[in-house]
Amino acid sequence: MQLFNTYTKYDINLVSGEGIILTDVEGKEYKDFYGGHGVISIGHSHPHYLFRLENQMKCLGFYSNVVENKLQDQLAEKLGELSGYTDYNLFLCNSGAEANENALKLAAFHTGKSKVIAIKGAFHGRTGGALAVTDDAKLASNYNAKHNVVFIEMNDTEALKTELEKGDVAGFIIEGIQGVNGVVIPETKFLKEAESLCQKYSALFILDEIQSGYGRTGMFFAHQHADIKADIITTAKGMGNGFPLAGVLIHPKIEGKSGLLGTTFGGNHLACAAGIAVLEVMKEEKLIDNAAKVGQYLEDELKKLVGEKALRAQGLMIGVDLENMAEIKSALLFEKGYFTGASGKKTLRLLPPLTLSMTESETFISEFSSLIKKQ
Repeated sequence: MQLFNTYTKYDINLVSGEGIILTDVEGKEYKDFYGGHGVISIGHSHPHYLFRLENQMKCLGFYSNVVENKLQDQLAEKLGELSGYTDYNLFLCNSGAEANENALKLAAFHTGKSKVIAIKGAFHGRTGGALAVTDDAKLASNYNAKHNVVFIEMNDTEALKTELEKGDVAGFIIEGIQGVNGVVIPETKFLKEAESLCQKYSALFILDEIQSGYGRTGMFFAHQHADIKADIITTAKGMGNGFPLAGVLIHPKIEGKSGLLGTTFGGNHLACAAGIAVLEVMKEEKLIDNAAKVGQYLEDELKKLVGEKALRAQGLMIGVDLENMAEIKSALLFEKGYFTGASGKKTLRLLPPLTLSMTESETFISEFSSLIKKQ
């Protein structure tokens, strides 16, 4: 049997990692400024992360949700404390797409309606409902076209109000920051108006914080920069630092009942151990503050190199518009040894671990600057 061909891959075989350093099978080292699509939050092979997982593996790796798992309660308590959503309820699952599927289902259950409003350029996942609210024709299929979804422009309050006034909307879903579309940050005014309009017209306000959450922007969730609260927040990526783990944070007004949602693997013992370790490291090492501080340095220095209009950034979620983005990205990897990402049509995307140091950032700016000046 061979693997189904669906990924475009570099001919690089990584075998180990520590902090931001990745090492391939030939011993060559790379610096990770992408975190495998923003997944690596506390760095590769963090000692406390390994300690938690190794100890849990020695005890019990898995059992399903037919028995009590007190690790789930510990994870929920720590997540509520660090995120500020102490009174919300947590549903644990395995991936960002699964989290969004459950968020959309909850909106329909709670309101009795079926229509969902999404944002043009959005990416919420590749499964049925998540893909239906994803604005990418290349990924869509006839199956996804059957969902009741309408797309509006980012920051278009009037369009949002027009759709909500029809009275048939279950929920409005928006990313805290659009990652795949080029690191597009919603305006604070729009988010505040969206929160108010969803309340007025009895639709659930859903924040997809899968990429932009878990401290990446210098606050626990990106939408907290706008001083708002959502009815449902979805999270994944940085939540498990590479271990498959995702969650749906649910407003207490939304009542749960047996069988409403479900998963076999979600919230298993190993996943919870990983999730608890991440939150403990984030708190102990003040990684949210570090993301804000180091992210601000990178933002300031990148502005000097590319100009303010070519840069969009919040903390350690950074997009740099470059006409020759593909060439720069390739040179960063093969000449300088930096993993970075791409999004939109010409955006270089940086999603380094939240442990990134100022020294590591200064070195990156120096290397990036040398490439820019050569072009």
